[in-house]
Amino acid sequence: MSQQIETPDHGLAELLNAQRNDPAFANVWQELKWRGLIHVSTDEEALEKALAGDPVTFYCGFDPTAPSLHLGHLVQLLTMRRLQLAGHHALGLVGGSTGLIGDPRPTSERTLNTPETVAEWVEKLRGQVEKYLDFTGSNPARMVNNLDWTAPLSAIDFLREIGKHYRVGTMLAKDAVSARLNSDAGISYTEFSYQILQGLDFLELYRSYGCTLQTGGSDQWGNLTSGTDLIRRAEGKSVHAIGTPLITNSDGTKFGKSEGNAIWIDAELTSPYAFYQFWLNTADADVVGRLKVFTFKSREEIEELGRAAEERPHLREAQRALAFEVNSLVHGVAATEKVIAASAALFGQGELSELDEATLSLAIAELPTATVSSAGLGIIDLLVASGLSASNSAARRTVAEGGAYVNNIKVQDPDTVVGPESLLHGRYLVLRRGKRTLATVDVTPV
Repeated sequence: MSQQIETPDHGLAELLNAQRNDPAFANVWQELKWRGLIHVSTDEEALEKALAGDPVTFYCGFDPTAPSLHLGHLVQLLTMRRLQLAGHHALGLVGGSTGLIGDPRPTSERTLNTPETVAEWVEKLRGQVEKYLDFTGSNPARMVNNLDWTAPLSAIDFLREIGKHYRVGTMLAKDAVSARLNSDAGISYTEFSYQILQGLDFLELYRSYGCTLQTGGSDQWGNLTSGTDLIRRAEGKSVHAIGTPLITNSDGTKFGKSEGNAIWIDAELTSPYAFYQFWLNTADADVVGRLKVFTFKSREEIEELGRAAEERPHLREAQRALAFEVNSLVHGVAATEKVIAASAALFGQGELSELDEATLSLAIAELPTATVSSAGLGIIDLLVASGLSASNSAARRTVAEGGAYVNNIKVQDPDTVVGPESLLHGRYLVLRRGKRTLATVDVTPV
């Protein structure tokens, strides 16, 4: 497999490498703390000393329980990148074996995916992880798959060599396990054993690569310490773990989810346009924290943006900076610039007719869409069909009040008929009611 970082364009590589020589990374522990990325850890004093000394080999694992990583995983990917920029050696693990089981969820058993599905998702996640690490130069990252060392291991060997180091009482006390034990669903032996498999990963990477640090979300702390405990028992050595905080909004709601839907980093699951809008809509109270966690901007830049958010909140400078950088990291600078152009055009600050079809499709994919079989509908019918007006009379009021637009052109006559010549790329109409309420009409002959 190629050892080059796959990037959508050169702009992404520049963003990722921008902080390579930043003096902040001379003390990466304090940098991580300032960015709010340390929620829990093993011995803090020893960790800071270790990270300030000779390069440390560290790893983070990602299980293929879905075809894409999401924003929670992005926290880990960028934390890994910060550690690598500070000179430490990165191991990215995609769990071909742990993905066949899945870590225990709080309420119920996971649906076990087929080995074929898991293998397919391993490759997808591997490609996503690789984009955020550097596989070139004097400090190249490595990718590993835990199926490589678990598949050859017999059940007897697993129990004799690994299982003997675990105490059931300690395993039962893990938060994820105790929560399930106290639920109606209970927990299967399969998911109960997950923490042993993750502990085995750390032990194998310690033995094979000298890995002495694991990073992960704080909700995985029980699994992280499974590995530190196993290495202490099996090898008599002390190693470390860092648990990053779960990112929540200032109102306490879970970050990155709306009505149960994750924000994915795969463009086919969450479009670059929707991804950009998600960050652009960050609340003022949350934006500085997001800049610290999800961007590589310096302290001075973030502090300046924080002042802008306080003094000029209506300009949303901090949100625009956040949306630009995170979208560029995930989807590339070129895609982000297209998203910005499309967003501006949708709201009347650019020419919709100048957008290429791919960019236009990207933008309108998130809008309510009405499909009609032919052009030539009246503006009243279009407003009602698109859902922008609840009735013909409401649509007439919108037109009379000057609030109806087709492709950013105000419609002032309620009897206006919109013909085929108005279709964008021979297919689309973008309707707007007022300043910000949008919908699309897709003219597709049947």
